[in-house]
Amino acid sequence: MSTALTRKISRTKRHTRIRTRIFGTALRPRLSFFRSNQHVYAQIIDDEAGKTLAASSDIGFDDKGKVRKSKRAEMVGERIAAEAKGKKISAVVFDRGGFLYAGAVKAFADAARKGGLTF
Repeated sequence: MSTALTRKISRTKRHTRIRTRIFGTALRPRLSFFRSNQHVYAQIIDDEAGKTLAASSDIGFDDKGKVRKSKRAEMVGERIAAEAKGKKISAVVFDRGGFLYAGAVKAFADAARKGGLTF
């Protein structure tokens, strides 16, 4: 089995374990984070209703190729915090998606906190 496939399976298993404990409600929706090789995505989800309340990604940033992924994650964090503030969401449960809390994940979380989200 290739190393990339093994890493993906490990991350999926970690995310499944995390999701057994994390659940978004109407009062505290889930802030879900995902990073691929090229892009960074975030969603605020109400798991009770099964609805996405807000979403943001780095797709559409003009200088994507010239900016590091952690910097793009920071911009997505600021954007999702502003969207959440517009929908009167201040407290969320952070779902890091099975990724280690470092690099792009940490930059995203810090920017979202700086933008006004509490978790």
